[in-house]
Amino acid sequence: MSDAPDWHAYDRAHVWHPYSTLVDPAPVFPVVGASGTRLHLADGSELIDGMASWWSAIHGYNHPVLNEAIRGQLDSMAHVMFGGLTHEPAVELARQLIDLTPAGLDYVFFADSGSVAVEVAIKMALQYRAVRGEPERQRLLTLRGGYHGDTFGAMAVCDPVTGMHSLFSGVLPQHVFVDRPASPFHGEWQDSDLDPLRRALKTHAKDLAAVILEPIVQGAGGMYFYHPNYLVGVRQLCDEFGLLLIADEIATGFGRSGEMFGCDHAQIAPDILCLGKGLTGGYLTLAATLANHDVAQTLSSEGPGVFMHGPTFMANPLACACARASIGVLLASDWRGNIKRIENKLSAGLEPAREFAAVADVRVLGAIGVIELKDPVDMHAMPQAFVDRGVWVRPFGRLVYVMPPYVTTDAELATLTTAMLDVVANIA
Repeated sequence: MSDAPDWHAYDRAHVWHPYSTLVDPAPVFPVVGASGTRLHLADGSELIDGMASWWSAIHGYNHPVLNEAIRGQLDSMAHVMFGGLTHEPAVELARQLIDLTPAGLDYVFFADSGSVAVEVAIKMALQYRAVRGEPERQRLLTLRGGYHGDTFGAMAVCDPVTGMHSLFSGVLPQHVFVDRPASPFHGEWQDSDLDPLRRALKTHAKDLAAVILEPIVQGAGGMYFYHPNYLVGVRQLCDEFGLLLIADEIATGFGRSGEMFGCDHAQIAPDILCLGKGLTGGYLTLAATLANHDVAQTLSSEGPGVFMHGPTFMANPLACACARASIGVLLASDWRGNIKRIENKLSAGLEPAREFAAVADVRVLGAIGVIELKDPVDMHAMPQAFVDRGVWVRPFGRLVYVMPPYVTTDAELATLTTAMLDVVANIA
């Protein structure tokens, strides 16, 4: 590897980073290694990672069990097409997911990213309607404040304002949006929160294929946590109006909110479930879309008789082996108690921010801690301020938040929350 200044300079001149500009770009920091919760920079410094690589590295970095799973699989095969072939890592991972997810989700379609998992779910819902002789039911209903990915189908169900895709609104399918529930996760439930959804279903049900939402936690659309009773009501209304329910658990899956899945807070099962991010512990890109018997059999028995999708790297053996190991590490731990530990430390550490003039709200759920500001953050100044304090926190919009690896220690959590308070107080 060439020395850091050379390749870092080439990066600045030629490499496009996510949500970035090539004209006066925000700083990027060269990483040369990672272990545990630490990112090792080219200048010899270390950062405590508060982002878990966009919420995926739930066990931290360079984990020996995950490393060994990949090494062992590499000796057998790195990849083989999944069309007409199969392999044990994919089958056994499917078995794990079926056992772990809400009841009835007995069929697994593997994909290669969270956005594609959402695309697969949308295509399943649309093909389901077409096969049933309802091709006119092509719209989806979703919540304002939601975020489901960056590909075209996923963009169309992101919030038109906070979903970061307003530039493409003229070419995206026009779906039905309703206000998100006002009852917060830890607050009192108000039955009236279901009224906008109920009214929209009465008006648009004949045009709708499905309802899609993020259970309990709206992620990149605003880091909002809503009451579990809303999910109970959504499931009941979907049944009443004959709609499929798609749960996007890409961010909430594998314990992040304090339950294994967001749906578990309400003890409901969707018809279609999307998984990604933490599925492989952040090692390799892999996603999955699970469906119940009704959806799977409808798509398989009539019309074309096959589901019309097939990613090249679907069910990659390395990724499947890693995912199996990651799930094993999680289940072998006291993950529920550990997430509660993180929640308690984040709650105590971030509470003083409520008194800051620049702060609109502070909220914590599971291993998610959020300071919401009244004004947008400065994406040039704020990340650098965090790096100067020895932590990696990447804010967006009006949110300064952490979703750290589950192996983050109490002392590291204290360092993260102290840095958040200090930066918000001095930069916001």
